[in-house]
Amino acid sequence: MKKEKVIENINPLFLKGVAHRGLHNDDYSENSLNAFNNAILNNYPFEFDVHLSKDKEIIVSHDSSLKRMTNKEGIIEELTLKEIKENYKLLDNSLLPTLKEVLSLNNEKVPFVIELKPYKKNYKELAKKVIEELKVIKDKRNVIVISFYPQALLPFKKEKYIRCLLLLYKRRWLKILSPLFEGFDVEYTFFNDKKYHNFNKNKFIMTWTIDNKEKYDLVKDNVDSITFEKIDINQ
Repeated sequence: MKKEKVIENINPLFLKGVAHRGLHNDDYSENSLNAFNNAILNNYPFEFDVHLSKDKEIIVSHDSSLKRMTNKEGIIEELTLKEIKENYKLLDNSLLPTLKEVLSLNNEKVPFVIELKPYKKNYKELAKKVIEELKVIKDKRNVIVISFYPQALLPFKKEKYIRCLLLLYKRRWLKILSPLFEGFDVEYTFFNDKKYHNFNKNKFIMTWTIDNKEKYDLVKDNVDSITFEKIDINQ
């Protein structure tokens, strides 16, 4: 799908910029309901990551390991939802949210980017469960699905969601998969390489994670949507 067609099929608010793991700060933990609500209040799309718990519930967290964000050992995929809710708190003292809770809080007030985080090759199982829970979405233009794993994105094609394959610069050869997906979400370091400055000529391109003016200036003229954190990209 060409870039122009993708832009026709997404909420234009995505072009304003996407709050990485919610609009988090010193008070609101990343990937928390507080951070997502902050993004909603500031009219920003937000991005978040999802994992499949032991009892097949969708948990929102960047890492499979809970140590970094809760100071307590544990792996999401090895715990039940009940165990996670009863024994873990984020650094802002809130509970790890489920996908259902995020969708309920947002209620399509702003669009969002959902990143699938497979664990031990559970691509199909994770994708199937996310597709099931996204059935509450009334306007699919409000959703972009991303992942580093092509296998996780493939099931979303028939659901007609816009899918962007995440690309690290060191794995840039994966751009050969361009015909399979509607766009790419690329590491900002792509644009240190001048031959990628027109990378978005015919393809919808997002980039991550922009957290200072230097990075912003590097990417601003080369991408269609910027995933940012801890800076004001519209000042």
